[in-house]
Amino acid sequence: MTKKIFIIGAGRSTYSLIKYLVNCSDEEDFILKIGDIDFSFLSTDLSNNSRVHTLFFDVFDADQRALEVEQSDLVISMLPAHLHNKVAQDCVKFQKSMVTASYVSEEIKKLHDEAASKGVLLLNEIGLDPGLDHMSAMNIIHRIKTQGGRIKSFKSFCGGLVAPAYDTNPWSYKFTWNPRNVVLAGQGVAKYIERGDYKYVPYTQLFKRTIPLRILDYGNFEAYANRDSLSYRTIYQLEDVPTLFRGTLRRPGFSEAWDLFVQLGLTDGSYEMNLKGMTYKSFFSSFLNLNNRTINDCLKLDFDASDQVIEKLEWLGIFDEVNMGFTQASPAHVLQKLLEEKWSLDVGDKDMIVMQHQFEYDLRGASYELQSSLAFLGVDQVQTAMSMTVGLPLAIAAKLILKGQITAKGVQVPVTKEIYLPILKELETFGIQFIEESILKV
Repeated sequence: MTKKIFIIGAGRSTYSLIKYLVNCSDEEDFILKIGDIDFSFLSTDLSNNSRVHTLFFDVFDADQRALEVEQSDLVISMLPAHLHNKVAQDCVKFQKSMVTASYVSEEIKKLHDEAASKGVLLLNEIGLDPGLDHMSAMNIIHRIKTQGGRIKSFKSFCGGLVAPAYDTNPWSYKFTWNPRNVVLAGQGVAKYIERGDYKYVPYTQLFKRTIPLRILDYGNFEAYANRDSLSYRTIYQLEDVPTLFRGTLRRPGFSEAWDLFVQLGLTDGSYEMNLKGMTYKSFFSSFLNLNNRTINDCLKLDFDASDQVIEKLEWLGIFDEVNMGFTQASPAHVLQKLLEEKWSLDVGDKDMIVMQHQFEYDLRGASYELQSSLAFLGVDQVQTAMSMTVGLPLAIAAKLILKGQITAKGVQVPVTKEIYLPILKELETFGIQFIEESILKV
């Protein structure tokens, strides 16, 4: 019987998701309907397939939204996170399952009982981070527990970076995901637990406190804390674990330079400035107390900026007498515009996803350390590592739900064996595979 999948959103990150479903559509008898207001990122090799239909879709049009959900067998929402709830409500109403890569919102959590009673699955957090991190971590956590082990420490790190061969700037970073999210990353307070002590790191200190690590043969990295690691104690069934930390990966030196932007207030998006006629240099200088000093002297004396940090700033062009083209914007918006000009992937560049889980556990009277690491490179600028590691778990989950191989109901995340085992197994066929290194501690 033909199954109809309604995909909401055809942005840059959806290529791998749609390609996977197109490739299996004949065998599985899937029809894909893709709704968006902009199809400029949808490749013709996908849109011209006979099993793919596109339509102009306005998520705020309640009648259209209800009609398309009702006519579908499953919905995949690639909308901004705050809009998922509108779709989820219709999915519950019309008894259609929904899959999304976004974090579970409080609004969607409230739909659990009704969704479960109607036999509807609202599967969230089934992308990369969150998603692949959940599944790969739970695979190890369940294995250790099944063997009778006790986990004492769990640390998890993930980052989207440029592949080493295409690392061509002093920041060792290029955008592989939403630039605005990168500019605003880390705002708030980071929370984690270390050896039984709760730790709280304010935004102004976040990029000063980094953890060094190595991942396989891909060299050195540094990690800064994610916002709320504490909630994962419940998600991962590690309520009593003494140490639990989740962090974002960058190359060494990135955080030191980014911290200067934080200290100056350049990542603040809460107000707008009068920028008429301003250059990048005059914009940057407006945050400094120069007192007839050069910018370099001010940065070194007032902010203890190293030569390496100043080199990174100079490379960005933030000291240049170049008109920004703004009349009014927030500091964060200005910074984002500058970074998009400098940190975009060049033609031919490839991106890279790196992830590592670090465990310490006791088993049968012995103590162990275990590292489980992933490094995955993109194919090109369309089939990016980010697109594949976000889109493939979503697509595989959708297929398994429609085939009746995932039977969970209600609001779920992929932390059960029924969900993560078959998805991880199939991801390995795409080269998305973790390598484990175990050490017996004396």
